[in-house]
Amino acid sequence: MTDAEDRKPQSDEARSTYPPLPRAGIAAPADSESSTTSEFAVPEGLAPPRAGSESEATSEFAIPEGLDVPGPPAAEPEGSAFSPPSTYSARNAPPAFTPASGVPVVSLTKDVPWQDRMRTMLRLPVAERPAPERVQKVEDEGPAVPRVLDLTLRIGELLLAGGEGAEDVEAAMFAVCRSYGLDRCEPNVTFTLLSISYQPSLVDDPVTASRTVRRRGTDYTRLAAVFRLVDDISDDETQVSLEEAYRRLAEIRRNRHPYPGWALTTASGLLAGAASVLVGGDVVVFVAAMLGAMLGDRLAWLCAGRGLPEFYQFTVAAMPPAAIGVALTLAHVEMKASAVITGGLFALLPGRALVAAVQDGLTGFYITASARLLEVVYFVVGIVAGVLVVLYFGVQLGAKLNPDAALGSADEPLVQIGASMLLSLTFAVLLQQERSTVVWVTLNGGVAWVVYGAMHDAGNISPVASTAVAAGVVGLFGQLLSRYRFASALPFTTAAIGPLLPGSATYFGLLALAQNEVDTGLVFLTQAVALAMAIAIGVNLGSEISRMFLRIGSAEKRRAAKRTRGF
Repeated sequence: MTDAEDRKPQSDEARSTYPPLPRAGIAAPADSESSTTSEFAVPEGLAPPRAGSESEATSEFAIPEGLDVPGPPAAEPEGSAFSPPSTYSARNAPPAFTPASGVPVVSLTKDVPWQDRMRTMLRLPVAERPAPERVQKVEDEGPAVPRVLDLTLRIGELLLAGGEGAEDVEAAMFAVCRSYGLDRCEPNVTFTLLSISYQPSLVDDPVTASRTVRRRGTDYTRLAAVFRLVDDISDDETQVSLEEAYRRLAEIRRNRHPYPGWALTTASGLLAGAASVLVGGDVVVFVAAMLGAMLGDRLAWLCAGRGLPEFYQFTVAAMPPAAIGVALTLAHVEMKASAVITGGLFALLPGRALVAAVQDGLTGFYITASARLLEVVYFVVGIVAGVLVVLYFGVQLGAKLNPDAALGSADEPLVQIGASMLLSLTFAVLLQQERSTVVWVTLNGGVAWVVYGAMHDAGNISPVASTAVAAGVVGLFGQLLSRYRFASALPFTTAAIGPLLPGSATYFGLLALAQNEVDTGLVFLTQAVALAMAIAIGVNLGSEISRMFLRIGSAEKRRAAKRTRGF
């Protein structure tokens, strides 16, 4: 055979007839013909498989040949993103993270109320907050995160439903979480929804819970009890377990109001009578305004029992005082009928909601502030509708209502100071305040009226400026009293602004609209809005001034939002 023939490709038969020669380093199998012709034969160059079961060779969980079994990973340093998260322990907390810009100096004095300390913490980003203090009320295995979040939301619900500002509600929620070892938490408060998120570490998933606030009620006694509970929880020297906190919270919810229904109705009548004296009324006007307000209060309770919304309750409650004033005018009784209607309006104006709305807006909670202001608008519209209906029919029947008859309120200052204190006293009863705070808020209301009278009546200063300064004094004294008692400032300020509410300006505007004097009515209503805003801003400014100049440590470094300059 020639060399050319040797280089020609052989056919399949030739390859099967003549087995290939063994290569160097590879031994030829014993039965070469069967191994080369079998389709299950091991290809040349591969080692025979290991002896074992078929499931072991074909298992999809088997480790491929040539790969080593991975050993345990090396221990990562604490804080690495690839290290498994460790269980949080309040007693053995990891060192705090220090940002590149450094940790700002924050003074958290134990003698400072928890509201100021928690406000300071909330103003700081999570990475810049100081390390939490060592707590004694947490067990070694760490806090029960779902139960702590649930307790926090329940406390925040009671505070928000009671009329507390959004900033103070967030501060209370943060204080509860931080006291039980959950320092990486972010509370969020809106008008009807509370939510809180907690993230154990940078590599753990956050835990989020929320709660909806559906019912609201004015009970400052319950509000004060919740504040005391938060104060005890946030105190390092007080041992309050989760079970004890739940028990106390349940007792707060079950407690009845301190004043019965008949006392509230009587207080509403006395408030209207005292307000009528402030605008120049006499004894007859006092009695008439008192009867009208008490009748309106009972009608409002009847509507509430039938399930009508608050808008209609305010509308119905505003009608009896206006109807009594119109009826006395038609009967040609020698009295100031305008003072009767004005006194009835004082008992209905939503001063509490207005102050809370403006406070939320000034502290940066714009969504909550907008919702509260919208609530105030609905209440005022309901009052306007009720009074306008009565005044319209009274004008059509020939009632001669003279707005000037309600003027001349500076004739007897001592009587008016007494009336202002009575108004604040009855307002405190309507707000269901504790009996120990009623005396203080009554004195605060008298001081507010003295300041207003000295500036407006004696100094001839504009009513808006006089009202703003008097409301600032109310806010300043209310904040001082709340710090002295380590309680909320609302029980010491809300009732004290009662004598400053724009009842007469509101009535004059409504009367002008009923008499088809639109321009005059808009002027009076604009003045009423300006007075209401002056009250709310003055109260908030007085509170901020007290925080600024008192020796409170953390409030001196309280961060505020920077100006956006339109961006």
